[in-house]
Amino acid sequence: MNYDVLDTEILSLGKAKIDSPMAKMEGDCISKSFIPDNERVLLSVNPDDIKDRIKKGKELVSFELAGPRKKIYFDPSKLRCALVTCGGLCPGLNDIIRSIVLELYYRYGVRNIYGIQYGLQGFIPEYGHDVVEMTPATVGSIHERGGTILGSSRGPQDIDKVVDCLERMNIGILFMVGGDGTQMAASKIADTVIERSLKISVVGVPKTIDNDIFLVAKSFGFDTAVDVATGAIEGAHNEAEGYHNGIGLIKLMGRHSGFLAATAVLAKQDVNFVLIPEVDFDLDGPDGFLSSLEKRLLSRRHAVIVVAEGAGQNLFKGKKKEHDASGNIKLNDIGVFLKDKITEHFKSRNIEIALKYIDPSYMIRSLPANANDHVFCSFLGRDAVHAGIAGKTKLLIGHWNNHYVHIPMALSIGKRKQVSPHGKLWLTVLEATGQGPLKNNIGKSEK
Repeated sequence: MNYDVLDTEILSLGKAKIDSPMAKMEGDCISKSFIPDNERVLLSVNPDDIKDRIKKGKELVSFELAGPRKKIYFDPSKLRCALVTCGGLCPGLNDIIRSIVLELYYRYGVRNIYGIQYGLQGFIPEYGHDVVEMTPATVGSIHERGGTILGSSRGPQDIDKVVDCLERMNIGILFMVGGDGTQMAASKIADTVIERSLKISVVGVPKTIDNDIFLVAKSFGFDTAVDVATGAIEGAHNEAEGYHNGIGLIKLMGRHSGFLAATAVLAKQDVNFVLIPEVDFDLDGPDGFLSSLEKRLLSRRHAVIVVAEGAGQNLFKGKKKEHDASGNIKLNDIGVFLKDKITEHFKSRNIEIALKYIDPSYMIRSLPANANDHVFCSFLGRDAVHAGIAGKTKLLIGHWNNHYVHIPMALSIGKRKQVSPHGKLWLTVLEATGQGPLKNNIGKSEK
């Protein structure tokens, strides 16, 4: 990573001059917990990196630490806030909504909190979606439910119309919960707000089950997804062991990054093959996937396979690329493709198999968060409120080096975190599965 090109400075609407009401509520205990803006978290904690930068006279690159500020920008008694959830469903969305509303209401005394329904559509008059008034009663037990009580949608909307709506509603803080596409939209909204010289803070809470958001160590919902995925692996393993030449094939989320597949496999070490987008594999050939699977069946009489949805896309040669409503390339279905190829391979060799295909993706997306994600979402939502109230804008609330931090949107959007083929996670997966590289001619010189 080139640290010299990373500008971690956080934009602000102006000088924060108002005493935080949190000090009066909690007394000396909370006053000692206020975070000064100069408290930072280093991006790299590698001693060699730190020594090298100091030796060269370069500043150590760091993120601003998240948390409550002693002085705030907005007057809570006059503040109006809006909250919107966008993109695909994810465990923890309701937890984020709940923590934001409760922090605004109880800790800052904000009484005008509005939920925007069905993503960015909710800002556009033509759709006619109602605005929801958010109170503690509205969100009391929503963390026990999956999905989002505000609804969601995909696809771009007119940014000027969104900002027009924010102006009409006299919104001071906009909280946007969503993935990379959502945060790109949030960045454009913040830019338009600045161009119009408006005083609206835009704060993003990044969301993706794939855990692939750049400069965010972990995203909410990932822990829950791993939990549920291990259940699917256990079921596939039981099915595979229950039949002669039984094969359990599970497709998990992971468009461009295999974090969920790799982590779930290590959490439930009953898997023999893991296929992820970052590591290409050969389907055919003496050392390819199908031959390796056949060898496994001949020796152990059962096998379990986990494939991330974005794996093996290079195998679909000649297929025309299509895009979804959010502009993402529609992936070819690697799960069904492998199911068919495995069936064809063993049929051609007169080997009877019992193949069970499992795709738990939508069940995982729509479930409530687990205990760890409940806690994680609570921190993220509350820190989003602290940032917005202090007048900070065009930032994400992220987790880095075991701290909650402010990340400029520009540093994260449009980029992607991926599993390193040479990193500890993937190397441990290879050790746990023993699958090998699944590539032909590895280590052999070309003739």
